[in-house]
Amino acid sequence: MRKIYLVGFMGCGKSAIGRRLSYFLKMPYYDMDHEIVRQQGMTIPEIFEKYGEAHFREIETDFLKSFRDEACIIATGGGVAVNEENRKIMRHTGLVFFLDAKFEDIYMRIRNDKNRPIVQKSTEEELEELYYYRRKFYREAGHIQVLTASRTLRQIVEYIAFQVNRLKGE
Repeated sequence: MRKIYLVGFMGCGKSAIGRRLSYFLKMPYYDMDHEIVRQQGMTIPEIFEKYGEAHFREIETDFLKSFRDEACIIATGGGVAVNEENRKIMRHTGLVFFLDAKFEDIYMRIRNDKNRPIVQKSTEEELEELYYYRRKFYREAGHIQVLTASRTLRQIVEYIAFQVNRLKGE
């Protein structure tokens, strides 16, 4: 197994869990959105503004195709799993965990986040609709679903690490 991908809706905890999992499993961690910002030399809101969402989604696919050939943990962007090609790439090149959080919990975390263009231009109802639309894609992408409600970051990290080691045969 080369890569560990964390997928789920924005604000479900992919970055926080990815950072802790990196320490726990002693594997490098990358946040896909941060890597794209670094590669492109502009923020995600700037990319959306200048080139549009469709172009940003192409950048995400290129990232998955070309990013480092090493065992690592990657926290994906919230929309990555919607694209069928992306789901195939992730499932083929690694183990995919769907971090399944409740919309109410997510909304409390993201509602005031200025770095999320979709949040800034959407109502709570529109975001909830998007959340339910994307869930089926996260399920399709994920090898393992991780329910995050009522669990601490530590419990989630330990569960994912247990699954990784189980599948590696350790």
